[in-house]
Amino acid sequence: MKWIYNAHIYTQNSQQPVVSDLILQNGRVLFAGSHQDAAQFGLSAAEKIDLKGKTILPGLCDAHMHLEYYALFLQRVDCETETLAECLRRVSERAQKLAPNAWVMGHGWNQNVWGGQFGTARQLDEAAAGRPVCLTAKSYHAMWVSSAALQMAGITRHTTDPVGGKIGRDANGEPDGILFETAMELMKPVMPAQTVADSTVAIGEAQSALWQMGITAVHDYDRSTSFGALQELDKQDRLRLRVHKSIPLENMDAAIQVGLRTGFGSDYLKIGSIKMFADGALGPQTAAMFEPYENSSATQTGILMMDSETLFEHGQKAVLNGFSMAIHAIGDRANHEIINGLAQVRQFEKENHLPALRHRIEHVQILHPDDINRLAQLNIIASVQPIHATSDMDIADKYWGKRSAYAYAYKTLLQAGTALAFGSDAPVESPNPFYGLFAAVTRCRTNGYPDSDGWYAQQKLSLQEALNGFTTGAAFASGREKNLGQLTAGYFADLIVLEHDPFKLDPQNLWSLRPEATMVAGEWVWTSSNNGNN
Repeated sequence: MKWIYNAHIYTQNSQQPVVSDLILQNGRVLFAGSHQDAAQFGLSAAEKIDLKGKTILPGLCDAHMHLEYYALFLQRVDCETETLAECLRRVSERAQKLAPNAWVMGHGWNQNVWGGQFGTARQLDEAAAGRPVCLTAKSYHAMWVSSAALQMAGITRHTTDPVGGKIGRDANGEPDGILFETAMELMKPVMPAQTVADSTVAIGEAQSALWQMGITAVHDYDRSTSFGALQELDKQDRLRLRVHKSIPLENMDAAIQVGLRTGFGSDYLKIGSIKMFADGALGPQTAAMFEPYENSSATQTGILMMDSETLFEHGQKAVLNGFSMAIHAIGDRANHEIINGLAQVRQFEKENHLPALRHRIEHVQILHPDDINRLAQLNIIASVQPIHATSDMDIADKYWGKRSAYAYAYKTLLQAGTALAFGSDAPVESPNPFYGLFAAVTRCRTNGYPDSDGWYAQQKLSLQEALNGFTTGAAFASGREKNLGQLTAGYFADLIVLEHDPFKLDPQNLWSLRPEATMVAGEWVWTSSNNGNN
């Protein structure tokens, strides 16, 4: 038993928002309240932890990330550079340390930061001395590969574009090294296989990086090797993140056959939603839009991968077998189609006396004005990433123009009654939730850009509203609102300790907050050097 006292504890329980003491037992909160009331429990044998007035929050949840990809990102070339030349320098530096035929793997490039200039296969050939190279874009919706990689995959001028994808080509029709959307799948057969054992090691090590940011729970959108690694960590009692694990659409039938369903699992690993894709992304202009992208051809409206009828077909099977759905939709047309499809699913649930499952749209980056209120009306969760708003603001203005008034519209969605869950889409962005809180509250980047008012300031959230997205909102989205997201009796003892109270801090400094200690199930999983175990 542990007794935490002399603390300023934000419980996220609206009936008892702030307390001074917690009593923890068997990994859960036994009591949350005043010091006087706690003393009545008879705590002579309890471990006493004096927090000396520091602030405690519930552990934070990233409601949309790619846990395996993030873990691997920590091991790969960081391509998120200000210039293309710097990215190539890093590739060259890594290549020099590898065997002659070894792959150079990296992630994070963004051609929009490079003035719209995409890299080429020839540039990678020179930087990596002819080695196979594969660098995924920051958005994960494009891939930059070398000539050796193209040759190994058999991609030539005669290779046709796959459905839902595009092979970048030079003026002579030769592949130029950039693969968009489903064209990336052409590389998979020849790329180094990622084994469950590899991912187990990587995710196990990445947990510490997330604890240091205050993250104690994640909703993971990676695939089977990630699931296998998470099961292995859980079996070994080494998993100390609460993971809500999605299942890709192509694995739905297999999941149904073995009897899985949303919510099944252990305290640390539970089955989440069936993950689907409706379109691409803003950066490569593959997000599906009603109207063409600004300053582009009249036919450039992105790539729609799933319409409402297709979603309904999949949705009937999913809900009949106890699976909720999580659909990636970024463009206004993609969101419109998915909302229409989910409206049919809701009617199907009602007609067949099925529970109204917690379906969600991932990203919801831009909506048609007519669709703003429909998520709330249909009880569809908006799983969004506030850091995308500040990261994407310039390209949103460039490609969507005045339509950006309905982009990343978190305040408008909240006022309409929409349930919000916040994440980062890591490694597309940093998983640091304090960056997300800062972006939601200020609509600015950490350097103050664009100005003190922020980008579309009417969409700013209060700190309480933003914090809800990373705690109670994320817990609700995973169906765990009765044991996660709050510090109240019966809930898991997952918490973080902060030296500074975020509610008393200048909002401009929110992004710089870091936990001093992180606890999961009543045990310290990480502490800074000046905190220790008290």
